[in-house]
Amino acid sequence: MTNNIEFEELSEFQKDLKKLLKKYRTLKDDIEVVKLDLNDEPGESPPFSFRVDNLGIETCIIKVKKIACKALKGRGVNSGLRLIYAHFEEEQKIVFIELYHKNDKENEDRQRIVDHFS
Repeated sequence: MTNNIEFEELSEFQKDLKKLLKKYRTLKDDIEVVKLDLNDEPGESPPFSFRVDNLGIETCIIKVKKIACKALKGRGVNSGLRLIYAHFEEEQKIVFIELYHKNDKENEDRQRIVDHFS
């Protein structure tokens, strides 16, 4: 049985994606693969994804550390790309918050998360 999770994207996420697409041309397809995975297992599943704690909000925020990116040949799931999303279990909804490469920044934009979900 597959769930039918509804996916949404913050406008800031869309900007992140647009910027990264210049460097990683397969990213749109890679995100579709991630959506399929999340449809089966939307919550955290270490070592691939972890809950982001200490935000002072109730929303379940998950950080995905292992995203396979076809544009990064030979890197597989160790592409260095990070995806941050909010998981609303009861509504069966996921909101993509942020997408970045670990070489570009160290951590998620906690302010962005709090601004949208507190």
